[in-house]
Amino acid sequence: MTAQPQISSDGDIIAMMEDLGRRARSAAKTLALAPAAAKNEALRAAAAALRARRADILAANAKDLAGGRAKGLTAALLDRLELNDARIEAMAGGLEAIAELNDPVGEVIAEWERPNGLAISRVRVPLGVIGIIYESRPNVTADAGGLCLKAGNACILRGGSESYHSSRAIWSCLQDGLKAAGLPVDAIQMIETTDRAAVGALLALSDYIDVIVPRGGRSLIERVQKESRIPVFSHLDGLVHIYIDSAADPAKARDVVFNSKMRRVSICGALETLLVNRSVAGDLLPGILNDLIAAGCEIRGDEGVRSLDARAKLATEADWQTEYLEPILAVRLVDDLSAAIEHIETYGSHHTDCIITEDAAAAARFMQEVDSAIVLQNASTQFADGGEFGMGAEIGISTGKMHARGPVGVEQLTSFKYVVRGDGQTRS
Repeated sequence: MTAQPQISSDGDIIAMMEDLGRRARSAAKTLALAPAAAKNEALRAAAAALRARRADILAANAKDLAGGRAKGLTAALLDRLELNDARIEAMAGGLEAIAELNDPVGEVIAEWERPNGLAISRVRVPLGVIGIIYESRPNVTADAGGLCLKAGNACILRGGSESYHSSRAIWSCLQDGLKAAGLPVDAIQMIETTDRAAVGALLALSDYIDVIVPRGGRSLIERVQKESRIPVFSHLDGLVHIYIDSAADPAKARDVVFNSKMRRVSICGALETLLVNRSVAGDLLPGILNDLIAAGCEIRGDEGVRSLDARAKLATEADWQTEYLEPILAVRLVDDLSAAIEHIETYGSHHTDCIITEDAAAAARFMQEVDSAIVLQNASTQFADGGEFGMGAEIGISTGKMHARGPVGVEQLTSFKYVVRGDGQTRS
């Protein structure tokens, strides 16, 4: 693996980024017209390369993990960074799943005819060039590159410094896929420096990049929103809630809460705040807390929670506002559904929220009134994932409301244009 290029000045970084932008724009024109068969061939060839070069990828990941430990990364952050055989296979399988999806480019979304005989169609087209900035999860390299390719977009990837070697090894497999299919390798580019100035230069490339997708912590998102001259798909904190209703099934509540928190604590769909109806807390909560504490989860609860389990630490106001991404859970008793919805509206990030109930009316009200990108009933919040939605993979989960909301997959990486066919009509 080649060494990271040395950038000597801000001017060099700007020149490098503008070169990436020009090459991406040129590749995007080719990719927008590429047949579905060629894009699918590239995706499958990239998947094969991931499997064939598994040892190289794991070796690169070992360097990143060693660096992460030296920096004192937490266990949860190291988990986000770590690759293993199963995760490499999941990346390869994700690319193959994307290849199986219908090609969105050219899809007729709607069509109609006007009284004057004009035939109008709304047709999907690629967005163009997408800049993707992400932090410690190297699998995003494969997911983002694959989704952009399928949707006919060129992309410029900027992974985090912690995952530099892993992301670069995965990117080389994507490049192999493009070569195998005869598509331009500039369709998927990676910024080969960890210099933070490269992010600022990327956010200024409005002549070449059509949209920015940041995927990471609050500081990254806030920086992108503040500095970008390009439209942004926002992915804010995953401050995820579950409300256990008075009509909850006890077994479902116990299983869903445990899986939502402990399956993987470091992903954005992990449960961070549990709200429990006060009328059933005495019956349901002790078993739920026992499961969590036995698995190593720290509980931070209000006085009502602590009266049921003295092992819970007293929660502070900050706990209701925190995305831990750690085995820590905030727990609060609420009087009813209205109080649960008010708490979620006050503290939530509009990412993913769930109700556990057998009351259809309560579920319907929760689904209607909770203004989040994803709302669930009686299912783990860890299903908040484009792959689990049948989208093959996702670039992230958008918490904004413009253009894309929820998991960002191939359809969300397209726009549309109007195609109008006439027969000599003129307007009076």
